[in-house]
Amino acid sequence: MKALVTGGAGFIGSHLVERLTHEGHHVIALDDASTGDWRNLDTVAGRSGVEFVSGSIMDADLMNRLVDSVDQVFHLAAAVGVRRILDDPIAGLRTNLRGTETVLDSALRTGTRVLVMSTSEVYGHNTADSLHEDASRVLGSPLVTRWSYAAAKALDETIAYAYWRYQGLPTVIVRPFNIVGPRQTGHYGMVIPRFVDQALRGEQLTVHGDGSQTRCFCHVSEAVDAVMALAAHPEAAGKAFNIGHPEEVSILELAQQVIALTGSSSTIRFVPYTEAYAEGFEDMHRRVPDITRARELVGFAPTLTLEPILRGVIEHRTSALAAGDAAAVRGEVRRAAVQ
Repeated sequence: MKALVTGGAGFIGSHLVERLTHEGHHVIALDDASTGDWRNLDTVAGRSGVEFVSGSIMDADLMNRLVDSVDQVFHLAAAVGVRRILDDPIAGLRTNLRGTETVLDSALRTGTRVLVMSTSEVYGHNTADSLHEDASRVLGSPLVTRWSYAAAKALDETIAYAYWRYQGLPTVIVRPFNIVGPRQTGHYGMVIPRFVDQALRGEQLTVHGDGSQTRCFCHVSEAVDAVMALAAHPEAAGKAFNIGHPEEVSILELAQQVIALTGSSSTIRFVPYTEAYAEGFEDMHRRVPDITRARELVGFAPTLTLEPILRGVIEHRTSALAAGDAAAVRGEVRRAAVQ
């Protein structure tokens, strides 16, 4: 198989590119490096059968050329992270709507199969014990910027479904629930790497609100298993699938566990949402996936629990922070030599 991975230098994208390459597939990784980092692909750089392309999914000519040369598109490129969406909602909407439409238009020309990465954010405020793919969406006002990401990704799903139902394009929709692991950063609001970095630096862990909100975390390797299996399964076309681990933890408990596992002297500071983001910010109190559909079709059953996931992230971030500190020291030495 020859595959195109949009957002290939990103967190999930890089793990997917790595897996496809290791399984002997030819892979084109496309990224504009707005949130991705080409260093995430150092493990496959220079290998035969891997091509890195710097560019945008909104470049129709580029997308036509790339999609024409592949058998499968994994569309992961998006404006992601609460912080980034709040800072520039127009750019986020443009990327997430126009970009997805451009990818699908290119795929339609040749009938190329497309897996579209959506988000569990589409469920909004729905706090059901277990969110099935057909569960109702409960969103706040469209004038609250925080919901623009969920709204855009829901429209992406609608477009992808319409291309399948009315144009015959094989599209598969995946809704990830808090995918975590090595290479994820806390720059755009991702909570686990942010907590781990704060703990390793001996800083206070900043918990938004009272910390009672809960999330479920799934390791990226198991998410990639599901993505690849769903992309290959002929019965997945025209459907949406939740991808996540049903193990639920409060954000306060998560912070406490990070402190314990790092052996940090850090304490916890509770930060009101109005201070962390802006007046009127709305969070989801609970989000638990029902993964029955993916389990029944492709056997998706994640086994990695939170503790080993956290240990892996701590190990990775410890190395990354050490490398960053060493680079900073080298920079200071070079600057001192110049002076």
